[in-house]
Amino acid sequence: MEFRTEVSEEELDNIADASIETVKEISQYFELGEIEVNEYEGDEGELILDLDGEDLSVLIGRHGSTIQSFQQMVSLITSKKLGYKYPVTIDVHGYKGRQKNKLEDLAYKMANKALNQNRKVSLRPMSPYDRRIIHMALADEKEVETFSEGEGHDRHVVIRPIQY
Repeated sequence: MEFRTEVSEEELDNIADASIETVKEISQYFELGEIEVNEYEGDEGELILDLDGEDLSVLIGRHGSTIQSFQQMVSLITSKKLGYKYPVTIDVHGYKGRQKNKLEDLAYKMANKALNQNRKVSLRPMSPYDRRIIHMALADEKEVETFSEGEGHDRHVVIRPIQY
């Protein structure tokens, strides 16, 4: 299936409509009540759907695992409806935005620790999405480098000084 990142305004409206419809179809099975969906374009060109409602915390799950699965379901079903893939991110009450800020703060704090102690620092195991945030946060830092190591659920980011 074709993956697109460049679409017209009309196509983006169709993507948003299909994604919102899919969110509402799936959420019926969670008995979540009325859900308000706010849509906007993200920094990397993706469509972001921020869900708001009474009790949506069940959609977040432990360390955001449920929201990631929910997002994958929405993306797969929407892609089938449209006949092509387009990046769609699902957020709940701005959780991912807050989480991203926390992870970026952690990245800078641990980079400073690695530099001050002149040693590599291993972070806790994280999801691929969270590891990517750490890598991206430190990508332009000249004094440290990041890489992932470990397997499966133990995969984590390591930050080390370049002069190590």
